Amino acid sequence: MTDRPPADAVRDPRDELPEHLPAMRAFAISLTRNSASADDLVQDAVVKAWSNFHSFQPGTNMRAWLFTILRNTFYSNMRKSRREVPDPDGAYSAMLFEKPAHDARLAMTDFRTAFDQLSPQHREVLILVGASGFSYEDVAEMTGVAVGTVKSRASRARLRLAELLHLEAGEDFLGEDKTTAAVMSRSGIQAA
Repeated sequence: MTDRPPADAVRDPRDELPEHLPAMRAFAISLTRNSASADDLVQDAVVKAWSNFHSFQPGTNMRAWLFTILRNTFYSNMRKSRREVPDPDGAYSAMLFEKPAHDARLAMTDFRTAFDQLSPQHREVLILVGASGFSYEDVAEMTGVAVGTVKSRASRARLRLAELLHLEAGEDFLGEDKTTAAVMSRSGIQAA
């Protein structure tokens, strides 16, 4: 005696699915006009069908159900592709690069720590010349020292700041703050 299912038993749709793959591929090729795209489309449709077998009504036309999923997937992909920009060589996406926010926050924390280690005169001159945008002459007049002294303090302060931040000449600073960029300017250190 063999274990055969009763004649009126309905097959599990998962067992029936492979029988429909050649017809699905042919339909996909007719839609996409490209065999590689058709294979991708069939794969997407099979994944959707497999994850939605709970909504399939046993005893109904499975091929029609699968073709509906395949067709809807094709048109959904078409709608999505209209909003996409072709970028085969990656040039466009390279321009969209954005540094993670946590890097900037960490860099800013490091900058503040290093800035606090500067002498009061060095902090003052960097704030006035770099962050506030005053000329060396204006800062010299405000602080009552010679222009050469202001330039010297600013240069030494920037070099010390770069040293505390472990930056090499020409190395990018991760801080995104414009004030930080201004403070680091003219020192050979470049703000990102």
